[in-house]
Amino acid sequence: MNRSRTVRAPNVVAHLSSSVVSGNLDLDAMARRVIDANHYMTLGTRDPDGRPRLSPVYYTAARYTDFYWLSSPEAHHSRNLLERAGIEIVIFDSTAEVGAGEAVYLGATARPVPDDELDAVVPEAFRARAGARRFEPDELRGSASLRLYVAHVTSWEVHVAGRHPVHGRGTDTRQPADPAAV
Repeated sequence: MNRSRTVRAPNVVAHLSSSVVSGNLDLDAMARRVIDANHYMTLGTRDPDGRPRLSPVYYTAARYTDFYWLSSPEAHHSRNLLERAGIEIVIFDSTAEVGAGEAVYLGATARPVPDDELDAVVPEAFRARAGARRFEPDELRGSASLRLYVAHVTSWEVHVAGRHPVHGRGTDTRQPADPAAV
């Protein structure tokens, strides 16, 4: 494959050119960019009858492998993940122009963070961004109304537009990426 060719295609959105590395889209960098630029993810759990349950949650990513969020232990999705730890996540910018959207799809296992782990993980689970406040471990222990949850990623994919000049396949596809491979 010739990685040094110049890509010239009409109607290709300008932000794609910043992702071209040696003539090849850096899918890992795309995944990092989407994760870093957004604040909410759509969390997909499964109900007992197998139906999907989708919930938007504010997140903090750590190392691109662990995604933290706060939720009530009584929330529908919180109860679901106690029974079925396997979840799916999608992160995307819903304000992107049609045809210019980027997304990251994550396969993960999720769980509530146990009380005895809170002191160790709270520093990475809360960062000052988008007006979020940092919770202290004691606010999340025992019978607290909010608990800290973490999803450990087992797979990453990115959304690649069908017309992309390097990775396009005619229709939009999901292609593997690894944003943790820095």
